[in-house]
Amino acid sequence: MAPQDSATAPDGATATPASDISVETAEATAARVRAARAEIGRVIFGQDAVVDQVLITVLSGGHALLVGVPGLAKTLLVETLGTVLGLDERRVQFTPDLLPADIIGSEVLDEDETGKRHFRFIPGPIFSRLLMADEINRASPRTQSALLQAMQEGEVSVAGTRHPLPRPFHVLATQNPIEQEGTYPLPEAQLDRFLMQVNVDYPDRDAERQVLLATTGTERARAQAVFDAQALTAAQALVRQLPVPDSVVEAILDLVRGARPDAGDADIVWGPGPRAAQALMLGTRARALLDGRLAPSVDDVVALAQPVLRHRMALSFRALAEGRSTDQVIGGLAETL
Repeated sequence: MAPQDSATAPDGATATPASDISVETAEATAARVRAARAEIGRVIFGQDAVVDQVLITVLSGGHALLVGVPGLAKTLLVETLGTVLGLDERRVQFTPDLLPADIIGSEVLDEDETGKRHFRFIPGPIFSRLLMADEINRASPRTQSALLQAMQEGEVSVAGTRHPLPRPFHVLATQNPIEQEGTYPLPEAQLDRFLMQVNVDYPDRDAERQVLLATTGTERARAQAVFDAQALTAAQALVRQLPVPDSVVEAILDLVRGARPDAGDADIVWGPGPRAAQALMLGTRARALLDGRLAPSVDDVVALAQPVLRHRMALSFRALAEGRSTDQVIGGLAETL
């Protein structure tokens, strides 16, 4: 087994060694996570891979970028996730005229009964445990950058004063890959803050039949809460305590380092940094827990390679002109593990 790091748990506590994990506690948490997945599946049809990847992201303590055309239940997924995980959820529709203060909040000048004036901070919608940033690429870079500190540090700064965000805190952003008019590409620094880019595709015929029958009648299925914030935080801490075999650590390093320009592929312009390896390390643990296993395998690394790496690398114009995609490059690297 690989030695465990002294990483900090989502609630700020230091993770305990893997040997101290109670098998009963881990199995109970895994069963609860699978119950949450099943509860989401009562509302979201035909998006099993998407649901799993978003759950893995949240269990890892990270943020996800959902990329798909309109009408594929991305908003419904976030709302359902908030209900099932017991997280207060807020939605912000990103538009070109959206300002950073519209997300973070602002200070107003108040006057008390004695006539003394002071500034009072009014929190914005970012002060929630689950923030949906709808069509995030429609806002200006200045507004997009307002999320950087929050996503990385779990706090925001207003007028030189730091304001901590609720824990746990997750951003699920959506993006339309087709309509590019009036949009601003997300900077690489912000893309790297997303643990995964989850591509949301069209459902198959059977799943779409389920959608038609379940959503056009007089009643619709309602999800029930399975977690609360405290239980989810405990599950996130447990994920960080799961032991990781040396073979998985080496597979993560081989994959991430092989996706960089200096690895020999001339078509790669820039590649993933160490944060990608950290995301894979946490993601493989969370995927193992979701499947009821207490340690990840190389198969978990292969399964998460594309959603973790696809937004952390870019190919040359020549490669794109030849029809080569980042998913193809990542898939080729994953086959060698």
